[in-house]
Amino acid sequence: MKTPLITKQGYEDLRTELDTLWRVERPEITKKVTWAASLGDRSENADYQYNKKRLREIDRRVRYLRKCLENLKVVEYHPQQEGKVFFGARVEIENEDGQTLNFRIVGYDEIFNRKDYISIDSPMARALLKKEVGDEAEVTTEAGTVIWTIVSIDYGRPTA
Repeated sequence: MKTPLITKQGYEDLRTELDTLWRVERPEITKKVTWAASLGDRSENADYQYNKKRLREIDRRVRYLRKCLENLKVVEYHPQQEGKVFFGARVEIENEDGQTLNFRIVGYDEIFNRKDYISIDSPMARALLKKEVGDEAEVTTEAGTVIWTIVSIDYGRPTA
């Protein structure tokens, strides 16, 4: 089961996506479906078939987003988080081989299409929670166990 947490930015992004789907894309696709349906034989009408499928996809995503936004808890930054790894932290870690990773710990619904975000429910995030700079975290995954050292923790905006 996924933890129902989200950052403020992640919540706003999902609200924007829902609004765009409902107010812009859905009416546009509905017009196309109506137009294509008016042309007659729907069984061989590619415009009708494609747009009807797209309409179902939009409706499915809208239902998901509405339910999701209803159940998510926005986690705000608090100054007492400084110096330790908590939800929303940007973390830089390094292993014994000198390999480094940089990522932000966020909610499940925020990780898609982002290579620099990991879910709070991931083994890596779980191992790092409440640790400080210089602390070691033992992370066990299917690939094996690796020791990571925390190099930095930041709650600010990304520099990129």
